[in-house]
Amino acid sequence: MRDDPAVTALVTRARNGEEQAWDALVERYAPLIWSICSSHRLAGTDAGGVGQRVWLQLVDHLDEVRDPAALPGWLATTTFRECARVQRAARGTHAAGHPPDADTIPGHQAQTVEQQLLAAERHAALREAFARLPPCCQQLITLLIQDPPLPHATISARLNIPVGSIGPNRGRCLDRLRRDPAIAALISAEAEKRHQRHDEQSMAS
Repeated sequence: MRDDPAVTALVTRARNGEEQAWDALVERYAPLIWSICSSHRLAGTDAGGVGQRVWLQLVDHLDEVRDPAALPGWLATTTFRECARVQRAARGTHAAGHPPDADTIPGHQAQTVEQQLLAAERHAALREAFARLPPCCQQLITLLIQDPPLPHATISARLNIPVGSIGPNRGRCLDRLRRDPAIAALISAEAEKRHQRHDEQSMAS
């Protein structure tokens, strides 16, 4: 995971008891927790209970998270453990010993957790970059991603711009989005990971 200064700042402020920092951390990583619950086929009350226990554990252990950049991984591993507990309880089995940790998660599940971490990272970076766009770009992109898609004539009327300017404006807004530091850092980190995987595969072959 990339060393995100925003996460580091939020963790530091949360340790100091700032409620807004806690709210920001929950908003940032709640999709990650829900995604892992969904991958375990947990929803509704079960997923809500898992999320609540994960955040309560973070309250108790936040001072022990030495590297704030490792927080997403901590949340993912803790969520995995809680989901496993719920599934064991649903089956009526209570295996002895400790729940699995990051080193004992089966390979395919560990890969899924990594994918979910990357998805959460992309989501957070995109949200940060989007919030820094000019209001006109935010409005245009919001209308362009509606489902079902809005006709360009409708977008033109709502934003009071010519239909012919929608495409060029969209291009400029997306270009600004790609150049945002949060997105640029994410693209760079993912490119580095691809190079590392390529090098590992080359060495193995």
